[in-house]
Amino acid sequence: MQIFVDADACPVVDIIERIAKKYGIPVILLCDTNHILNSEYSEVKIIGAGADAVDYALISLCRKEDIVISQDYGVAAMALGKGAYAIHQSGKWYTDENIDQMLMERHLAKKARRASGKNHLKGPKKRTTEDDERFAESFEKLIGKALEKNEK
Repeated sequence: MQIFVDADACPVVDIIERIAKKYGIPVILLCDTNHILNSEYSEVKIIGAGADAVDYALISLCRKEDIVISQDYGVAAMALGKGAYAIHQSGKWYTDENIDQMLMERHLAKKARRASGKNHLKGPKKRTTEDDERFAESFEKLIGKALEKNEK
Protein backbone atom coordinates (compact mmCIF):
# COMPACT_ATOMS: atom_id res chain seq x y z
CA MET A 1 0.00 0.00 0.00
CA GLN A 2 1.16 3.50 -0.89
CA ILE A 3 -0.34 6.94 -0.45
CA PHE A 4 -0.51 9.23 -3.48
CA VAL A 5 -1.14 12.93 -2.98
CA ASP A 6 -2.29 15.39 -5.63
CA ALA A 7 -0.01 17.85 -3.87
CA ASP A 8 -0.53 21.02 -5.93
CA ALA A 9 -1.81 23.43 -3.29
CA CYS A 10 -2.70 20.59 -0.89
CA PRO A 11 -2.97 22.07 2.62
CA VAL A 12 -2.70 18.75 4.51
CA VAL A 13 0.65 17.34 3.31
CA ASP A 14 2.21 17.65 6.80
CA ILE A 15 -0.71 15.77 8.38
CA ILE A 16 -0.57 13.06 5.70
CA GLU A 17 3.15 12.56 6.23
CA ARG A 18 2.87 12.48 10.03
CA ILE A 19 0.15 9.82 9.99
CA ALA A 20 1.73 7.80 7.16
CA LYS A 21 5.04 7.74 9.01
CA LYS A 22 3.26 6.44 12.12
CA TYR A 23 2.05 3.43 10.07
CA GLY A 24 5.17 3.10 7.93
CA ILE A 25 3.29 3.71 4.68
CA PRO A 26 5.23 5.30 1.80
CA VAL A 27 3.92 8.62 0.46
CA ILE A 28 4.36 9.96 -3.06
CA LEU A 29 3.66 13.66 -3.54
CA LEU A 30 2.89 14.64 -7.13
CA CYS A 31 3.06 18.26 -8.23
CA ASP A 32 3.61 20.19 -11.43
CA THR A 33 6.57 22.36 -12.31
CA ASN A 34 4.78 25.45 -10.94
CA HIS A 35 5.06 24.14 -7.37
CA ILE A 36 8.18 23.36 -5.41
CA LEU A 37 7.90 20.71 -2.72
CA ASN A 38 10.50 19.25 -0.44
CA SER A 39 10.01 16.42 1.99
CA GLU A 40 12.13 14.42 4.36
CA TYR A 41 9.59 11.57 4.37
CA SER A 42 7.82 11.47 1.03
CA GLU A 43 9.03 10.84 -2.48
CA VAL A 44 8.34 13.97 -4.55
CA LYS A 45 7.53 13.53 -8.23
CA ILE A 46 7.50 16.69 -10.32
CA ILE A 47 5.33 16.25 -13.37
CA GLY A 48 5.61 18.45 -16.44
CA ALA A 49 3.20 21.35 -16.63
CA GLY A 50 0.02 20.86 -18.57
CA ALA A 51 -3.66 20.61 -17.89
CA ASP A 52 -4.31 17.53 -15.77
CA ALA A 53 -0.75 16.18 -16.16
CA VAL A 54 -0.44 15.53 -12.42
CA ASP A 55 -3.88 13.89 -12.33
CA TYR A 56 -3.03 11.45 -15.12
CA ALA A 57 0.37 10.64 -13.63
CA LEU A 58 -1.20 9.95 -10.25
CA ILE A 59 -3.81 7.63 -11.74
CA SER A 60 -1.23 5.77 -13.81
CA LEU A 61 0.87 5.13 -10.68
CA CYS A 62 -1.80 4.18 -8.16
CA ARG A 63 -2.92 0.59 -7.72
CA LYS A 64 -5.65 -1.34 -5.97
CA GLU A 65 -5.65 -0.78 -2.19
CA ASP A 66 -3.55 2.42 -2.44
CA ILE A 67 -4.85 5.66 -0.92
CA VAL A 68 -5.30 8.78 -3.04
CA ILE A 69 -5.71 12.28 -1.59
CA SER A 70 -7.18 14.77 -4.05
CA GLN A 71 -9.75 17.53 -4.14
CA ASP A 72 -10.53 16.61 -7.76
CA TYR A 73 -13.66 14.45 -8.07
CA GLY A 74 -12.52 13.14 -11.46
CA VAL A 75 -9.23 11.88 -10.02
CA ALA A 76 -11.14 10.31 -7.13
CA ALA A 77 -13.52 8.56 -9.54
CA MET A 78 -10.62 7.11 -11.54
CA ALA A 79 -8.86 5.99 -8.33
CA LEU A 80 -12.01 4.25 -7.13
CA GLY A 81 -12.27 2.59 -10.52
CA LYS A 82 -8.82 1.09 -9.96
CA GLY A 83 -9.83 -0.24 -6.54
CA ALA A 84 -7.95 2.43 -4.58
CA TYR A 85 -9.29 4.41 -1.65
CA ALA A 86 -9.83 8.14 -2.13
CA ILE A 87 -10.22 11.00 0.31
CA HIS A 88 -10.70 14.77 -0.06
CA GLN A 89 -8.52 17.18 1.88
CA SER A 90 -11.63 18.02 3.92
CA GLY A 91 -11.66 14.43 5.20
CA LYS A 92 -14.66 13.34 3.14
CA TRP A 93 -14.23 9.85 1.75
CA TYR A 94 -15.04 9.30 -1.89
CA THR A 95 -16.94 6.04 -2.33
CA ASP A 96 -18.65 4.12 -5.08
CA GLU A 97 -21.90 5.20 -3.42
CA ASN A 98 -21.27 8.98 -3.48
CA ILE A 99 -18.95 9.69 -6.41
CA ASP A 100 -21.60 9.77 -9.16
CA GLN A 101 -23.64 12.33 -7.21
CA MET A 102 -20.55 14.47 -6.59
CA LEU A 103 -19.58 14.41 -10.27
CA MET A 104 -23.13 15.35 -11.29
CA GLU A 105 -23.23 18.26 -8.82
CA ARG A 106 -19.88 19.51 -10.17
CA HIS A 107 -21.19 19.29 -13.73
CA LEU A 108 -24.42 21.14 -12.90
CA ALA A 109 -22.55 23.87 -11.02
CA LYS A 110 -20.20 24.38 -13.96
CA LYS A 111 -23.15 24.51 -16.34
CA ALA A 112 -24.90 27.11 -14.14
CA ARG A 113 -21.74 29.26 -13.99
CA ARG A 114 -21.43 29.17 -17.77
CA ALA A 115 -25.09 30.14 -18.23
CA SER A 116 -24.79 33.05 -15.80
CA GLY A 117 -21.52 34.26 -17.27
CA LYS A 118 -19.91 34.10 -13.84
CA ASN A 119 -16.81 32.01 -14.34
CA HIS A 120 -14.87 33.33 -11.38
CA LEU A 121 -15.54 31.59 -8.10
CA LYS A 122 -14.69 32.76 -4.63
CA GLY A 123 -11.92 30.64 -3.19
CA PRO A 124 -12.49 28.23 -0.33
CA LYS A 125 -12.93 29.44 3.23
CA LYS A 126 -9.76 29.89 5.24
CA ARG A 127 -8.68 26.54 6.64
CA THR A 128 -9.08 26.14 10.41
CA THR A 129 -7.48 23.94 13.05
CA GLU A 130 -10.79 22.07 13.23
CA ASP A 131 -10.57 21.35 9.49
CA ASP A 132 -7.10 19.87 9.98
CA GLU A 133 -8.26 17.78 12.96
CA ARG A 134 -11.27 16.51 10.98
CA PHE A 135 -9.02 15.51 8.09
CA ALA A 136 -6.47 13.79 10.37
CA GLU A 137 -9.16 11.75 12.13
CA SER A 138 -10.85 10.73 8.88
CA PHE A 139 -7.54 9.92 7.16
CA GLU A 140 -6.38 7.74 10.04
CA LYS A 141 -9.72 5.86 9.99
CA LEU A 142 -9.31 5.29 6.24
CA ILE A 143 -5.80 3.89 6.77
CA GLY A 144 -7.19 1.59 9.47
CA LYS A 145 -9.89 0.35 7.09
CA ALA A 146 -7.34 -0.23 4.30
CA LEU A 147 -4.91 -2.07 6.60
CA GLU A 148 -7.71 -4.22 8.01
CA LYS A 149 -8.83 -5.17 4.51
CA ASN A 150 -5.22 -6.02 3.52
CA GLU A 151 -4.89 -8.38 6.49
CA LYS A 152 -7.87 -10.46 5.37
